[in-house]
Amino acid sequence: MKVIHSIPQKIHTLKTLLPTIATWRLKSGTIAFTNGCFDILHSGHIASLQQAAEEADYLIVGVNADASVKRLKGNERPVNNQDSRSNLLANLQVVDAVIIFEEDTPLQLIQAIMPDVLVKGGDYTIEQIVGAKEVTANGGRVVINPIVQGFSTTGIIQTIQQLG
Repeated sequence: MKVIHSIPQKIHTLKTLLPTIATWRLKSGTIAFTNGCFDILHSGHIASLQQAAEEADYLIVGVNADASVKRLKGNERPVNNQDSRSNLLANLQVVDAVIIFEEDTPLQLIQAIMPDVLVKGGDYTIEQIVGAKEVTANGGRVVINPIVQGFSTTGIIQTIQQLG
């Protein structure tokens, strides 16, 4: 029988995440951080999360809160609420911790966590990635994962609308 009682324990507030991070660091563990809306989880997300997980011993995923997604993506989003999105991510084996953030960017969260590796998927330059300066100034590194072509939440929503 699979043990699933630990899944809810992967969803944190900053108050509960910081002691967890301290424990990981005591074990000489390295921490990667990535973030996003993860509104409709798809293969592109999975590939990016797998790549992010390979960069360190532990992977923390920051999830935009519902209000943040609305500000960034429009009033029709998110399709799935922040609790559903966080639960889906927490159920992924490659994810060690999930935290919801209210701001439009995860800068405050990154500054609090100070990961060893900041991972972002997409066509960004390091100069465009929120938190990159802070992480590299602290001796960490920034990794940009390539986008998996053919997968996007916006594209999935458009396909569903065309079918409806």
